[in-house]
Amino acid sequence: MSNFFKHKMRGKSPGEIVGMIIFGIIAVIGLAILFGFIIMWLWNWIMPELFGLTTLTYWQAIGLFILLKILLGGCGGFGGNNSSKNTKCKKEPKGEFSKWKHYDKFWKEEGNKAYEEYIERTTKDNESND
Repeated sequence: MSNFFKHKMRGKSPGEIVGMIIFGIIAVIGLAILFGFIIMWLWNWIMPELFGLTTLTYWQAIGLFILLKILLGGCGGFGGNNSSKNTKCKKEPKGEFSKWKHYDKFWKEEGNKAYEEYIERTTKDNESND
């Protein structure tokens, strides 16, 4: 899968790559903040009325989410990628992305050669058109 990322980043300037990383970090932080407010809002809307519990602050909602994630686990939880753990969560990729599981093997066996042949063909075509 490492060749997939190299292939996707080919032709991008370092500024573009840094910009994508910064945008990704800002997006993740923004979604985490939004998620905390959604948990707080849902708790404060439902739990006090149904069960007579107190309302939560934003940080209490985040803490509750982290505590439940640790206790209940689930797919993609905290911790390493242990093959004996979370076997029920393993799924085959869907759609067009499932073809990429063969990418590394193809690239090692035929990729460079096929790419060089393509470059050769396109250069000849461009020279003959000029």
